This record gives sequence, C-alpha cells and structure tokens, in this order.
Amino acid sequence: MCKMKRRSFLSSSATLVGGGLIGGRRSQGQNLHKHVHTVSAMTETANHLLDALSPEQKTRATFPFQDEERMRWFYIPIDRKGLTLGEMSPYQRHLASALLASGLSQAGYIKAVTIMSLEDVLKVMENDSGVRRNPEKYHFTIFGTPSDSGTWGYRVEGHHISQNYTVTNGQVVDGPSFFGSNPAEVRQGPRKGLRALAEEDELGFEVIRALDEPLQKAAIVDAKAYNDILTTNSRAAALKGQPSGLSGSKMNARQFDTLRALAELYAHNLPGDIAQRRLDQIHQAGRNAWFAWAGGTKPGDPHYYRLQTASFLIEFDMTQDNANHIHSVWRDFDGDFGGDLLKAHYEDGHAQRKV
Repeated sequence: MCKMKRRSFLSSSATLVGGGLIGGRRSQGQNLHKHVHTVSAMTETANHLLDALSPEQKTRATFPFQDEERMRWFYIPIDRKGLTLGEMSPYQRHLASALLASGLSQAGYIKAVTIMSLEDVLKVMENDSGVRRNPEKYHFTIFGTPSDSGTWGYRVEGHHISQNYTVTNGQVVDGPSFFGSNPAEVRQGPRKGLRALAEEDELGFEVIRALDEPLQKAAIVDAKAYNDILTTNSRAAALKGQPSGLSGSKMNARQFDTLRALAELYAHNLPGDIAQRRLDQIHQAGRNAWFAWAGGTKPGDPHYYRLQTASFLIEFDMTQDNANHIHSVWRDFDGDFGGDLLKAHYEDGHAQRKV
C-alpha cells in the first residue's frame, strides 16, 4: 500500500461550504467576506427549506424536539421518517443540500455527496430497480423550531449517512456522526478507483504499522475483524468504561502523532466551530486514549479499528463484501443527541428559576 501524503487541516484555507466563508459583499471595489457562525447558517438554511415545503411535505419533515424519533438512527437502506430528496422538487433539493452543507466542512460535504452517489454504483452492481438503491433516498428531518437561540435539531440520513445535529443556546453538536461506503473502492465501470473514505482507511493502517511488534501485539485485540462497528445504532455508545488495546501513553511521539492525526481527520468532517469542540476533546484526552485493532494488517485483509477516550469513541470496520465495505462513526459518550448541551441548558434554567 502506498503511503498517503497527510494533509494539514489546521493550516488549510477557509472552505467554501459548511462553515467557512460562505457569504460575501462588495465594498469600495474589494471583496469583503462575512464569517457566518454555523448555528446561524443552520438556522437560516433550515428555515429556507421549511418555507419552501408544502403543508403536507412540512408535516412529514418535522417533529417536536422531544419526540422519540429524534433518538432513532441507522445507516442501512431502510424506510425512515422524514422527507426524501426524491420527494422534493429540484429547487427544494438545492435547499436541502444547503442544509446538509451547513453542518459539514467542505471535506465532509464532499464525502457525504460522494457516498450518496455510490447508490447508483450499487444499483448497477446489484441489478436493482431503484427501490432499494437510490441516491435520492436520503431523508431530511427537523425537530423543533429552528432558531439561533432556541433548542432544536435536524437529521440527514439514508444508506451510509447519519448526521444528527442538536442546537441549543447558540451551540451545536453533531452526534452520532456516521459515514459509510459501499463499495469502499469502486473496482469496475467508469468510476473505477473511486474511494469515498480513503483517508479513514489509510490513516488507520498508518497507526497499526507505525507500532513495533510488542506494541502491535497489544493493540490487536482480535485476530478476526468484527462484522460491523460494535456500537451499531445503539442510542448510547456501548463501550463506555471498557477501553482495551494499546494505551497512547505507551506510544512514542511519532506513533502518537499518527494516532492524533487519525482522530483529527474525523473532527474535520465538521465546520470550524463544531470541529473545534472535537479538537478540544482530543487535546483534553491527550495520551489517555486507547487504540484497538482487529483483523489483518495487510491490504485487502478484513480489518477494524477503534480509538476510545473518556469522552468519545471512533469506530471503523472494513469487513463486509469481501472487505470492500466501510462503516465509520464518531460517538460522544455523553454528548450524542446533544446530551451535554441539553444537560447544561436545563441545569442553567433551573438555577435561574431558583434565584
């Protein structure tokens, strides 16, 4: 396997969509750009989409914030609640795409739309009618009333995408945050060679191969790769308090730098201000992080890895369909579905009532 050239996200220029410099105005002959906070962009794009829907479409696309539906998520091709791209008019689809982009970085948005496009590849591979494999079968669901200061959320979900956002008091978190890819690499046809999640796979291999034999032996927790991520679509990440594998404290500087780069890759799927929250978690964890691997360490081997800290969990597997099918996820142990934000919000409200 060729060694990939690592990209420096922290020094990259502002992105075009999903939290970079997304608006502008001209003044005195110069282009002046206005930085838009992610929550403001989300609120604006969500309301634009809602305003464009018919009453019947809006009924299907919206739920109360407290509805149990907000906590249901999955990443397989099943019927879901919400309004699909295929049920929208062309201009409504553009507005839905803007809502998706508002919650992702440029890199994250490119991954998302590439993953959606793979449904056409599967349609051909499986001789599907389009009922199961359909790039327009991605559901948009809004919970509560979008506003910059209120409490609301939204979900964009379909086969191999589940992005779950919770907003309260001008802050936002994305979790669970799932990206998958089938095929992981397109191996035939006009799109041969396409890999939607190449870096997630390559950097995982870089971590395990950076370890010398004793450390690699500690990191490999199972000779056989698991068939799926272990937390699957659980409401709460199930591995809390059970770290295994190799502790970051055992790694040398070069090895740990590679592990940190892997974690930062997942953080930078999101716009700058949401990504910063994940980067803060990575920084706070420091070397109190555990890396575990299952399966083979050669190209083509079925394999799985996870990175676990006290606050978050990353899981990745490439096992199904002859090890050409990826599932990857970032989970917050206490923050999924906005748990941390909502707890702080309710505690603050309770304290103010007591004054």
